[in-house]
Amino acid sequence: MKKILLSGLLCLCMVFTLAIAQAADTDPKIEPEKVLDTARVQMDTVRKKLEALSDKPLDDAQLADLRGTALKAQAQVEAVASDIDPQLAGVKARLAELGTPTEGTPETPDVAEQRKELTKNTSTLDAQMKLARLIAVEAGQASEQILKLRRTQFQAQLGRRTSSIAAPTFWNDLLAEWPQDLGRLEPLREQLTTLFRTTPAGIHAIALVAILLIIGLRIRAGRALIQMSITRVAPGRLRRSLHASVRVLLATATPGLVIGALYLGLSANNDIPDPVKSFLNQAIGIACFAGFVTGLGNGLLLPGRPTWRLPPISDAVASSLRWFPLALAIVLSIGWAAQRLAILVNASLVATVALDYITALALCITLGLAMQRIYSATRLALDDEPQAPAPSPLWLSLSRGAMWIALAASIVCLLSGYVALGSFIIKQLVWIGLVLGSTYLITGLVDDTCASLLASAKRNSGDDGHSRPWFRARSQATVLISGVLRLLLVLFALMLLLSPFGGGPGEWLRQIDHLHAGIAIGEVQIRPISVLTAILVLLLSFGAVKLLQRWLADQYLPTTSLDSGMRLSTATLFGYAGYVVAIALSLSAVGISLDRVAWIASALSVGIGFGLQAVVQNFISGLILLAEQPVKVGDWVSLGGIEGDIRRINVRATEIQMGDRSTVIVPNSEFITKVVRNVTHANPLGRVQIKLALPVDTHADQVHDLMLLAFQENAEVLDEPQPDVMLDGVDATGLIFNATGYVGSPRSAYRVRSALLFEILKRLREADLPLVNPPTMVLKEVDPQPRPAG
Repeated sequence: MKKILLSGLLCLCMVFTLAIAQAADTDPKIEPEKVLDTARVQMDTVRKKLEALSDKPLDDAQLADLRGTALKAQAQVEAVASDIDPQLAGVKARLAELGTPTEGTPETPDVAEQRKELTKNTSTLDAQMKLARLIAVEAGQASEQILKLRRTQFQAQLGRRTSSIAAPTFWNDLLAEWPQDLGRLEPLREQLTTLFRTTPAGIHAIALVAILLIIGLRIRAGRALIQMSITRVAPGRLRRSLHASVRVLLATATPGLVIGALYLGLSANNDIPDPVKSFLNQAIGIACFAGFVTGLGNGLLLPGRPTWRLPPISDAVASSLRWFPLALAIVLSIGWAAQRLAILVNASLVATVALDYITALALCITLGLAMQRIYSATRLALDDEPQAPAPSPLWLSLSRGAMWIALAASIVCLLSGYVALGSFIIKQLVWIGLVLGSTYLITGLVDDTCASLLASAKRNSGDDGHSRPWFRARSQATVLISGVLRLLLVLFALMLLLSPFGGGPGEWLRQIDHLHAGIAIGEVQIRPISVLTAILVLLLSFGAVKLLQRWLADQYLPTTSLDSGMRLSTATLFGYAGYVVAIALSLSAVGISLDRVAWIASALSVGIGFGLQAVVQNFISGLILLAEQPVKVGDWVSLGGIEGDIRRINVRATEIQMGDRSTVIVPNSEFITKVVRNVTHANPLGRVQIKLALPVDTHADQVHDLMLLAFQENAEVLDEPQPDVMLDGVDATGLIFNATGYVGSPRSAYRVRSALLFEILKRLREADLPLVNPPTMVLKEVDPQPRPAG
């Protein structure tokens, strides 16, 4: 199976290599002077034809060719200007290195000669640059003028009326012009016949073998596709969308390769005349388009394979439309070829109108039959269901109604003589269907691919994956890429849907191609390449800052004498500074310098003064906390009744973990403007203090030794500072003993104090040393039963 696919790919590569090589041979290098002279002549011709439009009007095809000439001249001079610009800069730099000659001091002959040559080159290059820019401006203005003319003619043609196809005058005019139209086809037919006759039989045999090989590989590739989809792709929507997409690609490439092999065979030993070459080139595009329509329809319908079908279409409807993709492709390709042939041979107006009539009516009949078959299959499937069918969605019912209305309007316009309007309506309907079907397939493929990548990453993570930062980052990036790609596809689909209104797809593609010049926003020129570069710089810079921050926190800072809180603060400050530098670099890549950023910051200061005071205050406070370290990560602080450990200092707020494991978010400004008790700021030790009251007649030295021994024997009480027991006083309750000791952390003081209390009470009981009873609490007993009244 792999060998078959490899052979097919090799054949495709050979064919496309030959085509590219032939195209490359026909595009020789031209010197700048010749390019500018040729462009100047072309623009003079375009300008003269535009000035003579009032005397000699041009049809849409001629205007399109004229605009193509202007755009070609513009592209050529822009390429020349791009080549001259670095040369001119280099010559000026070399001339600047020579400096200004000193008056009264003669230069050496070599320097004088070099200065003269550089000055001459500068003048020549500068003149060529100015001329190229002038021609580019003229070409751009001419192309815009032609585009407006085409749109005006297009709108005028929609309201133009001709003889109806049902009127006898139409057929009389067509029969009268028929001999002349056949005569216009005769030169092209003779050229094709001569070309076939002069081609050697061996070339015909090779071309036939190549065509048969392409068809055979197409059949084998279709079978291999199903096998590979079953064995190599996991079950799910990705398998179905990938299968449908590859079917469309194969169906699109096969007819184009067949016509391309025929074209290469005919041009092997012959010089093809320009009309024949133009017709064959257009035939390749028509064949590819017909294959695309067929492949798209079959890939979405897949009659007989309901489990592989992407859209929610019943098998009955899909089977009833089995014929539709091929029929639609045949009608579109024949109509397109006939219209291009009529333009090529300059056929009569009545013949062109007849072709539009026939193509539009054939499309109306094809779409009408398809919609009728859909309605019949749907009704039959609903009648077979035992339960009441669910109502159709509103958007589906509205779409069906709009299609029937468009079909009826197109037929009425065609029969009443408004050929251009009727043809436009039906072709626009077909165009919308093709664009929506293609968008549905490609967006589904993108969505299914991203979903499969997410599922694969989750399986490889070994658990639910949500606890791993890398999994979250990868998931977010995948979802973001999927959303951006689908948004771009939808925008491109909308652009294509609007393209028939005066411009055509080629016009939109030219507009996209000209986006490399950029969009001017004030003094800043935003170019797509610059935006992509800025995004790449931003992502790479953020990644580098993250790696350096991790290396700093995990490897370098642990080797220093800084404590853990200071290390974390240092790494955080480094991250902030790195992110600022990364954003500045990305803005510079776009073309926005730092002085413009300063102006923007000063303009935003007004808004900050009114609405973002608290945010900015907390941000600056966070920087002060990280720099001065009044509190740091790991400190035990008390602030406004909140007491706990600082776990994280963020840009805006600080996280404090309470004793019950809850987290309190405190704005950073609270640590700057209010009184904060930092238990572990200067000394990380914790003090354990126990006060006990014993009777007055108690032996004080015995109690002192007992409590001090309990402190000394506890493993968590530090030897330095030494624990001590003090007699705090004598009052009415007895003797007050105050024992203190220190532990390694304030967090363990409460636990150690509890353990010491247990131990001291145990030893007092064993030594028969009673404690003073606490004050007696008097409780009033309440009768739960209400007393009877009276």
